[in-house]
Amino acid sequence: MSRMLNLGWLALGVVMAAGAQDKPADFATQVPLAISGNGPWYRLELPLSAQLQARQTDLSDLRVFNAAGEPQAYALARESAQTRDDGQLHEVKWFPLYNAADATEHAPSVRIQSTTSGTLVQVQPSSQLEAGEEMLRGWLLDASAIKAPLQQLILDWTSERDGFQRFSIEASDDLQHWQSWGEGQVARLTFSDERIEQHEVTLPGQTARYVRLLWQAPASAPTLTSAQLKSSDPRHLPLPLVWSPALAGSSTKAGEYTWQLPMGLNIERVQVELQQANSLAPVSLSGRRDSSLPWQNVSSGLLYRLTQNGQDVLQNELPLDGQTLQQLKLTVDERGGGLGAQAPGLKYAVRATQVIFLARGEGPYSLALGNPGARAANLPLTTLIPDFTAAKLATLGKATVQGDAVVSAAAPATTVAVAETNWKKIGLWAVLLVSVLFLAAMAVSLLRKPPTHS
Repeated sequence: MSRMLNLGWLALGVVMAAGAQDKPADFATQVPLAISGNGPWYRLELPLSAQLQARQTDLSDLRVFNAAGEPQAYALARESAQTRDDGQLHEVKWFPLYNAADATEHAPSVRIQSTTSGTLVQVQPSSQLEAGEEMLRGWLLDASAIKAPLQQLILDWTSERDGFQRFSIEASDDLQHWQSWGEGQVARLTFSDERIEQHEVTLPGQTARYVRLLWQAPASAPTLTSAQLKSSDPRHLPLPLVWSPALAGSSTKAGEYTWQLPMGLNIERVQVELQQANSLAPVSLSGRRDSSLPWQNVSSGLLYRLTQNGQDVLQNELPLDGQTLQQLKLTVDERGGGLGAQAPGLKYAVRATQVIFLARGEGPYSLALGNPGARAANLPLTTLIPDFTAAKLATLGKATVQGDAVVSAAAPATTVAVAETNWKKIGLWAVLLVSVLFLAAMAVSLLRKPPTHS
């Protein structure tokens, strides 16, 4: 009887294991993929619009299928602010760039003295300037000792008055040929007896021996007191940020705005849309995972959109530490004029996620998401790719989402999944019922059997 009982439970376990096999119809959203390059491994930059179709924050319900509906082995390359290498900070030497007050050229012409290693010793104007003729145009930073990509510029300065400091950023390896790295802006402001300072400028993550800062308004160029550059190890460069479309919010109280995110996400930055010119708003940002939890402060700062010299000066972003949030609340100090009765649009940014899969069987391949009951099936990268190195990641084949960023779930597919799940449940209960009846019949048979006399 014990043997029969064990066989019954074994049969039930086999049926349950077979029913647990993932199928495309079990997932609410399916996205066709196009592949290119050398396989058999392919790397997909997961669009945020696709990620939002998941039903689990950790993407446990993500799968890749081939044309036959067979699941593919895959790994996730994800990154959070808590685990990311924030890089190394370097103090660098800086040299003033002077030119004649009436000079018309974009950048000062200078004479350079450097060591054999390329380290700058002296930077002087190419022609002698008399007292009163020279004007400070900008600063030259010596980054020749830094071999890693430059991620951030951090400045400190003194000036006669507070305000914004705007400048162009250029990079060079030979001091002859310069590449534009865009524009930078730092600020020192006083508001309601509070001092607000912005010292950091984001750089494009490239290497350069020298960095040149040229002020847009030379007459207001400040005197630098500190210059630092932050670099990152090329093997641990951060994944890029992926921004959402603008999210509509609501307001039930003056100076307070709330937004509901589609799911819990590891938010690293938010961007508040400032529609009106000359907006100035000291703000604090709170967040929580759901409405049953208390609000927690996650960021604060000064948002502004000001017009200076015919140009918009904009600061509308707030940094976060990457914790999982699904609700956000912005509280505005309305002494700055507020942001209006209507909640402004809000964009949020998360770190990009890469899906690496081993292509098995025939294509086309598809990405599936949206199954709240699915268990995590991703492998470590070193298991998926036995000889994995960070450099090898860039050599893998490429997978991209075809057409629109996301193909919404089709109603028939969802219906099939539900129906299939129901038939699985019916089958399991039938097997269980048959097993119980079989055991009951055996018990009755044993009870009716007359006792054996010795």
